[in-house]
Amino acid sequence: MIKNYLKVAWRNLIRNKFSTLINIGGLAVGMAVAVLIGLWLFSELSFDKSFPNHDRIAQVMQNQWINNETDTWNSQAYPLGPDLRSEYGADFKHVIMSSWTDNHILSYGDKNLKESGNYMEPGITDMLSLTMLQGNRNGLNDPSSILLSQSTAKAIFGDADPMGKIIKIDHNNNLTVKVTGIYEDLPENSSFGDLTFISPWALLVKDQHYDTRFNNPWGASWFQTLVQIADNANMNKVSDKIKDLKMKDLVRTNNSDARFKPVLFLHPMNNWHLYGDFKNGVNTGGRIQYVWLFGIIGVFVLLLACINFMNLSTARSERRAKEVGIRKSIGSMRGQLIAQFYSESMLIAVLSFILSLLLAQLCLPFFNDLADKHTQIPWSSAAFWLAGIAFTLFTGLIAGSYPALYLSSFNPVKVLKGTFRVGRLAAIPRKILVVLQFSVSIVLIIGTIVVFNQIQYAKNRPVGYNRNGLVTVPIQNDIIGKQSEVVKNELLASGVVASLSKSGSKISDWYPSNGGFKWEGKDPGLQENFKSLAISPEFGKTVGWQIKEGRDFDPSRLSDSSAFIINEACVKYLGFKHPIGKTITWLGNGNYTIIGVVKDMVNQSAYEPIEQTFYFMNSHWTLNNFDIRINPNVSTHDALAKIGAIFKKYDPSTPFEYSFVDEDYAKKFDNEERIGKLASAFATLAIFISCLGLFGMASFSAEQRVKEIGVRKVLGATVFNLWRLLSKDFIVLVVISLIIAAPVAYYFMSKWLMNYTYRQGIGWWVFAVTAAGAIAITLATVSYQSIKAAMANPVKSLKTE
Repeated sequence: MIKNYLKVAWRNLIRNKFSTLINIGGLAVGMAVAVLIGLWLFSELSFDKSFPNHDRIAQVMQNQWINNETDTWNSQAYPLGPDLRSEYGADFKHVIMSSWTDNHILSYGDKNLKESGNYMEPGITDMLSLTMLQGNRNGLNDPSSILLSQSTAKAIFGDADPMGKIIKIDHNNNLTVKVTGIYEDLPENSSFGDLTFISPWALLVKDQHYDTRFNNPWGASWFQTLVQIADNANMNKVSDKIKDLKMKDLVRTNNSDARFKPVLFLHPMNNWHLYGDFKNGVNTGGRIQYVWLFGIIGVFVLLLACINFMNLSTARSERRAKEVGIRKSIGSMRGQLIAQFYSESMLIAVLSFILSLLLAQLCLPFFNDLADKHTQIPWSSAAFWLAGIAFTLFTGLIAGSYPALYLSSFNPVKVLKGTFRVGRLAAIPRKILVVLQFSVSIVLIIGTIVVFNQIQYAKNRPVGYNRNGLVTVPIQNDIIGKQSEVVKNELLASGVVASLSKSGSKISDWYPSNGGFKWEGKDPGLQENFKSLAISPEFGKTVGWQIKEGRDFDPSRLSDSSAFIINEACVKYLGFKHPIGKTITWLGNGNYTIIGVVKDMVNQSAYEPIEQTFYFMNSHWTLNNFDIRINPNVSTHDALAKIGAIFKKYDPSTPFEYSFVDEDYAKKFDNEERIGKLASAFATLAIFISCLGLFGMASFSAEQRVKEIGVRKVLGATVFNLWRLLSKDFIVLVVISLIIAAPVAYYFMSKWLMNYTYRQGIGWWVFAVTAAGAIAITLATVSYQSIKAAMANPVKSLKTE
């Protein structure tokens, strides 16, 4: 019986080649989109799940109270790790103090490689269950050791045995370590995917004197604290237990930071990737919103393809009516007919799935580039093929359900008497499905336009300085740092540099903040917080900031070493009508005089308000970046070559590194642009699938009305009259789709825009452009069949009458 069903199904597919091509093509595109989105979703949902202890690992975070708002930090103070071990040792299997993963220069012989690594306490090897290829997990117990990832060891030592070899890590290249282990590269879809080496935390503490350098150890939240709870412990209970630990220590040591009322809590590893956003102390989600977004898009795009199958199958119902009548008259049960029609949909679904895998494989490089992923189709995975079979069966059932139930319901008596007519009402479900198709597509189009419009709005925001031709060169070690004045003079003498300065952070991306200030008129209850940047006196000239009041720093004035230049936001925050000459006391650092006010500079998120900021000169602060303005009369390529040669002259062992400030600024929009590009790609495919179905429907409509068109032509109807006649029904459906989709899109995109403080509203032109585009696409799709039918010779269609 099944063999017979499939044989009949195949014959029907071959007989109706045009509709079969549209069905398989449209369904294959929809399934390919679903496959790609499914791979992306799996990558997101499986993030960090490769670690066996992922459900017991957490990061210690804190909420603190600042001016009636709760601020959430993921950085912690140096003493926290020892305190957790001494106070709550039974609740933790591991407590790991760690620096942040950053780029470092690893040197061996004449090789100098930039690798991303970290300084961590020895328990990290068991916490992450590192697979050791050489050595063992106890390698970090040696305070002058290093563990290398397999790929890093290969890059440094080639095929030679790395064990026991001595290499150097930045810091003047005086920090020597011995290779005590090689571990298997960690998965890319994990929080430690870029951890290519690990050195002991104790080595960093000793080198940087963290155990003695802080007057207020609890005030320097520079580090991260990772924990693995005990096997019999509960994450929520342990989190609740440790919440007051820091506050108790601040009160015990009479620390002024107690005014911020810090509350510790555990943020589980399972939530790091998808639930990383906090607002006012509450987790507000994060990337999980994109998981939901693209999951829903995948379902809808697949549904659009299924709708095409439903519409074309039911539209040709009159052709299948006699088949149904004869089958029923010779004893076929309705269930058998349903099975027959389902077999056709299943056959189409199988062929579409095979084609969708080929399409997905072809599109995978482009998709990975858009999504910033490295996903692959797991051809050898049994789970993938089982999921694929289930996916194909599900698609076949969804696509074939309505046609099977509808076609099998025909009355055989009416069909065989020739009195059966599908009637006008039979087209209503098909019209509803077309409206649904275009409603989804229009929502996607409007969403894409809004996303890109918001990105462009933020990009055009005044940044307060000149990004063009501005380059940042990090001072990667003390070799350059101690010779910075010599390097500076040689760069200026080279002729390729118009001006240069030094600063404590990259211009377009810095986050240092400070408290402990007093000034005239300050509210006693204010818990002040300022963004700050230590700079050299040439900074303003180099970056091209705009002074509104007062003056710039003057290196010839010794008093400027105790001066502030503040931004406009800071003037409002301080409450000064005339800020020039006012004094601010920085507790522990002395009195500072405001000498200038500059326009607000965007140096963090381009979507958020600019925070109160001060700039200062101070030799005690590390200025670890050169800010270089390239001579506009020199080509950038030649300028960078000469600049690089000068840095290599004074530090030949360190690779020359630089970044363009305008490119750094552009990276702020990477996430939104990626979402916009993916949404536009899916919107394009949704429109393509919808138009494919529309093309098939227009073809069938023209075929059904061929005699009516012939009569109208004989009676004098023009090609334009007939084109309008055949096109207007489809235009009406698209207009209805616009009416439905516009408020839906406005609601969801308005909610999305609420995530950004600096945002643009949704203008009427967005809907006008979308409407014009949708109507134009519809006309272009149906016009070919309409005009072809209108220009046909009426003699051929009427000669049998």
